[in-house]
Amino acid sequence: MRILAVVPVRMTAVRFPGKPLALLDGRPIVEWVYRAAEACESFDEVVVATDSDEIVACVRGFGGAVELTRDDHETGSDRVAEVAERHAGADVVVNVQGDQPFATAAMLDALVAPYVAGESPDMTTLACPLGETHDVGDPNVVKVVRGIGGDALYFSRSPIPYVRDGGPVPALHHIGLYAFTRDTLLRFRELAPTPLERLERLEQLRALEHGVRIRVCLTDRNVLEINTPEDLEQARRLLDRRA
Repeated sequence: MRILAVVPVRMTAVRFPGKPLALLDGRPIVEWVYRAAEACESFDEVVVATDSDEIVACVRGFGGAVELTRDDHETGSDRVAEVAERHAGADVVVNVQGDQPFATAAMLDALVAPYVAGESPDMTTLACPLGETHDVGDPNVVKVVRGIGGDALYFSRSPIPYVRDGGPVPALHHIGLYAFTRDTLLRFRELAPTPLERLERLEQLRALEHGVRIRVCLTDRNVLEINTPEDLEQARRLLDRRA
């Protein structure tokens, strides 16, 4: 079995234009993400996918592998699928999103563990316990609930499930990392957007609404994502505290 990891990045993110090349402790964010994926021994190959010549030059400058993609992709999954189409030898394709500089090899190993164990879910994703500092009602904290077998039942920005009689909330905090069988990924990009996806603005609901099985793998904690300049400053403060 061959596992391809793809890091989709672009320069034109609405909330943080130029984010992949922003420096964190002297290194561009795209390099942090690439190195995190490179450290995962489960991956056979790591590639950055981008439509930016600047990012291509940056990645080649730090010795990474990169492929130029079309500039009309609406989602990172579409960009990953374009690269996957060229890699016919890949059995599993991982979307290591470019806002995850603090992803760890252990997290990425957990994401692909079902495939390594010989199972074949259509997709996998990651989740961790909802921390005490997280507001369950915060729409920026995406929640997921699983069935008994570990597959996703629903993802939501709202609190789920409703706990009528009190007690701990069984939902998990969803982490936006995904792995697909190559066939599922190529099929996923052809699926039409769905009503629940539009309501929640969560792309993974498109998969569920079309009957794609998503295995929810567990990790012990969340890591900081960088989506805005404010997140970058928080990441810098985090590294300063560690130092």
